Amino acid sequence: MTSLAGAVVLVTGGQRGIGQAFVKDLLDRGAAKVYATARDPKPSSDPRVVPLPLEITDQASIDALATAAPDVTVLINNAGASSPDNYLNAPAEEIRAVFDANFFGPLEVTRAFVPIIERNGGGHILNAHSALSWVARHGAYSATKAAFWLQTNAIRLELLDRGIGVTGLHMGYVDTDMTTAVTAPKVQPEDVAKQALDGIETGAYEVLADDTARGAKAALSGDLTALYPELTAR
Repeated sequence: MTSLAGAVVLVTGGQRGIGQAFVKDLLDRGAAKVYATARDPKPSSDPRVVPLPLEITDQASIDALATAAPDVTVLINNAGASSPDNYLNAPAEEIRAVFDANFFGPLEVTRAFVPIIERNGGGHILNAHSALSWVARHGAYSATKAAFWLQTNAIRLELLDRGIGVTGLHMGYVDTDMTTAVTAPKVQPEDVAKQALDGIETGAYEVLADDTARGAKAALSGDLTALYPELTAR
């Protein structure tokens, strides 16, 4: 278990949406410093928040981030990208790009910061997945989240004896700028952040932040028609 009071935390994609909610909650919990990344980071009025640039698909940017944040004890891999909603008509380069952002990018950030967290006495990694880790909707996005989920499970095992815990976070639609056109039920980013950070502090392996995530995971053990009801009409 990792206390967030006094921790030094890196939040990728930390200046909007869920990432911004993470930063606020971390400060409320007494984090000593929070690095908040964005492609074009904006200054913060709180001296504990250190804005840093990050392009998640660029190795040089990741390397520069690791150099700029040598005191990190908790890593929150939150940054990511959306994708076209289909496979057959989407340009292949767009599908590859979302894998670069949602699978390879977080992997390289993790590889850069595991030695840093170890040198600082150990800590925790939180990876933001999705209920779509378990449901094939929205094209390659769900495939990247499924792959990231398995990456998280594997890295958790690799880090068992290295003093670093790993939590996977899953949720359905979250009420952010990215989902303004969505009419389905949405959870508030503050609720997701609270549950996720509670998960870090209790050492949870997974946090299922809403009914959508809980239902999607539970349905994995059932017939495919539970996840894809349109198949019942065939």
